[in-house]
Amino acid sequence: MSSSTELRILLDSTYILPILGVEVEGIDEVLVVLRRLRRKKRARFYYTEFNILEILGKIAKVRYNRDIVATGLSLIQEEFELVHPTVEGYIKALNLKRRGFKDLIDLLLYTTSLTRNLLFLTRDVVLIDFLKDVDEEIGNILYEEDFIRKYSQ
Repeated sequence: MSSSTELRILLDSTYILPILGVEVEGIDEVLVVLRRLRRKKRARFYYTEFNILEILGKIAKVRYNRDIVATGLSLIQEEFELVHPTVEGYIKALNLKRRGFKDLIDLLLYTTSLTRNLLFLTRDVVLIDFLKDVDEEIGNILYEEDFIRKYSQ
C-alpha cells in the first residue's frame, strides 16, 4: 500500500540505461538516491514503452551483452510500473513538437508525467528551457540536481 508521502516518479531513460548495462556518465549520485528512496518505500518508479524504445535505439548502436539486456528488461517490467500516455498527452506532445522541440520521445515522457500526475526526473536542461520558453507547466519536473539536493539525506 502506498503512503501519501510516497513519490511517484517517471524516470527519464538516462536513469534506466544502467539497468541494461549501459554506463551513463555522472549519474552515480542520483542512482544512490533513487535506490535509497525505493528501499525505504518512499518512491515508486514508472516507465513508458517510449523509454524502452529510446533505450533499445541507443543499445542497438553499441556493443551489448544480450543476457544483461534481457535481465535488465525483465527487471524493469517486474520492479517498475508501466504507464501509458493519455490522449491529451499525445496531443500536447504533438503541439509542443510543432512549436519547435525536436525530441518527440522526451515530449511524450514529459506530457505523460504531466497528464498522469507523476513527477518527471530528468537532467535535460534543453527540454526544461524549451518548456519555460513556451510557458508550459514545469512543476512536475524534478531536475536531477534539485532532486539530489532535496532527497539525498
